[in-house]
Amino acid sequence: QVQLVESGGGLVEAGGSLTLSCKIYTNFFGVSAMGWYRQAPGKQRELVAQISTFGEAHYSSAVLGRFTLTKIAATKTLDLQMNDLKPEDTATYYCAFRDTWGQGTQVTVSS
Repeated sequence: QVQLVESGGGLVEAGGSLTLSCKIYTNFFGVSAMGWYRQAPGKQRELVAQISTFGEAHYSSAVLGRFTLTKIAATKTLDLQMNDLKPEDTATYYCAFRDTWGQGTQVTVSS
């Protein structure tokens, strides 16, 4: 059974940076796609960034150039480095591995 443990959310001023980390407890880390999603109040959950089985990263247009996704096989973690944060990035961020979701971590960006 897969377990995801997220960390790294918090409150930051606009223009600041945060790194989210997702520890993935699985035997299939190296052969699966995974990613980060977010959901703002009153909005649908949306893809932020994902990485394919072959290591190809894809970013939403809203975060391209500001966020960086890193898959670390040695520690089975998926990190999301978020730079130049904007108030519209405020949301609950969820790690996803196959059909399993993390509990979510809150990111709040003040203007």
